[in-house]
Amino acid sequence: MGFWRNQLSGPTDPAADAAWDTHEPRKGFFTDTSICIGCKACEVACKEWNGIPEDGLDLLNQSYDNTGALGASTWRHVAFVEQTSDRIEQARESGRKLVSLGMPSVRSHDETALAGGGAAATATLTPPGELLPGAAAGPGPTDTPVPDVRWLMASDVCKHCTHAACLDVCPTGALFRTEFGTVVVQDDVCNGCGYCVAACPFGVIERRSGHEGHEKGPQSHGISIKGSGGPGGTGGTGATGNAGGGSHQNPSSHAETNGEVKNVGIAQKCTLCYDRLGAGQTPACAQACPTTSIKFGDLDEMRATARARVAQLHELGYSEARLYGVDENDGVGGTGSTFLLLDEPEVYGLPPDPRVTTADLPDMFRKAGYAGLTMLAMAAASFVGRRK
Repeated sequence: MGFWRNQLSGPTDPAADAAWDTHEPRKGFFTDTSICIGCKACEVACKEWNGIPEDGLDLLNQSYDNTGALGASTWRHVAFVEQTSDRIEQARESGRKLVSLGMPSVRSHDETALAGGGAAATATLTPPGELLPGAAAGPGPTDTPVPDVRWLMASDVCKHCTHAACLDVCPTGALFRTEFGTVVVQDDVCNGCGYCVAACPFGVIERRSGHEGHEKGPQSHGISIKGSGGPGGTGGTGATGNAGGGSHQNPSSHAETNGEVKNVGIAQKCTLCYDRLGAGQTPACAQACPTTSIKFGDLDEMRATARARVAQLHELGYSEARLYGVDENDGVGGTGSTFLLLDEPEVYGLPPDPRVTTADLPDMFRKAGYAGLTMLAMAAASFVGRRK
């Protein structure tokens, strides 16, 4: 039963399950939010390389966040979260609780000084329910006070789950698993049904509306959209002769020459730069990151780097540091995108307990079987009663 449960929601090798003959090491991201400066170089590089339309340059009254969330035209989203001292202390307190559950512990100021004097600077583990002396202080050396305000900046991206709900529910096979363990949408196969949108537990994938940057829409930046069938577009016969058929039916050259938004109505998300991976290159976002906040490589190496980094931060007194996406029993079998967070996942807009839809299949079939047996028993009982 454990094998089948792993095939539905537990740890497994997604590329091998997809029956790839050539087995490549699984690739993934490690995003260290503690060194993200919010420059949005990753957003720009992603749009430039993948030809993603501009989707709004207007501020949303959420600090310097102008994209809001991941979507069909935002494959990388940099969040800006402003926090006061009260929230910072709450984050540290929740981090201390995680430390007491067996994560690398937070060193006291004396222990940090000893480590700097030649002792091995490795994280230590504390028994459950216990903390080292001085571990309750703020970031860095334990005598550093809590700041009055701070910004949390984090670059979010598709998680490329081990068990991808979007892929599982796709009726056309438009979503497929690559040899690198990533999940990619085939634009020419997608029929725009939207099943994947509802299935994704992270709210990553979305159908492109065609109103991105529309000159008469709420985000007005002078881009004319032809053939999208939306307000302000041609609304009539497009280049292919289909009235209001959507610009994804036009040749790709149209989008390149007249500002037309391509793939309208089609599900879109991060591909982890599949075309670049095939050429042995780094994804555009990781290549452009000036602080190496976004790291790319073999997923096992990324997870090892993430664990070493969170241990380092705990040694320095950052008790709020924690990892997200490394647990292979988290409900999606672990993700291909690992994050180091400085507060609870909800603060960054991430679900604390993601769960793939197929995880409930055994329970659903079991209950359906019980219901069927009950109906058969009732039917048999009715016939036996009639004979009497």
